[in-house]
Amino acid sequence: VERLGGRKTIELDVRILATSNRELRQEVREKRFREDLYYRLNVFPLHLPPLRERKGDILPLAERLLAVNSRDGGQPVPELSADARRKLLAYDWPGNIRELENVIKRGLILAGGQVVDADAIQFAAEACLHEEEIPCADAPAGPERLGEDLRTHEQNIILEALRAAGGVRKKAAEALGISQRTLRYKIARMREAGIAVPGR
Repeated sequence: VERLGGRKTIELDVRILATSNRELRQEVREKRFREDLYYRLNVFPLHLPPLRERKGDILPLAERLLAVNSRDGGQPVPELSADARRKLLAYDWPGNIRELENVIKRGLILAGGQVVDADAIQFAAEACLHEEEIPCADAPAGPERLGEDLRTHEQNIILEALRAAGGVRKKAAEALGISQRTLRYKIARMREAGIAVPGR
């Protein structure tokens, strides 16, 4: 490669790993993916089934993610309750491992102890974080209502993360898996909406 504006060629020894959730051969046939790029990338193809087809991997992955995302030094890794395990296995995981990681991070925030129970396992598609905080049993359906519920859901998760982090935004952002800049933006929007947000 050469730096922009540079004249010296820099030799690199790299391997590109590319992933897709589409059938690229079909995309090439239908002229939606460049054929030359397909053959450049398709040197050693690997097919990884979606997580919903690998039920036996869900709990080992969840336990590994619990260990990786538990940052309290000297404290034992939290355990999944039997109900939490059943809930994880019953879900179809449209977002695959990234979604599982987000669910585990959220579960650690909501659990706040050494056992992550089913109530702490919250999926993004669920409209309510806490029934007493977000009434939705008799709410009218529709895109506007869904958007409102999802915003409230996100706001409550942010508040839980800030409380668990003692108001320290850096820790809360790490637990949520977002940047501090994104968290600052979301907090500013929440305060504009009149929501009391702990911390500075």
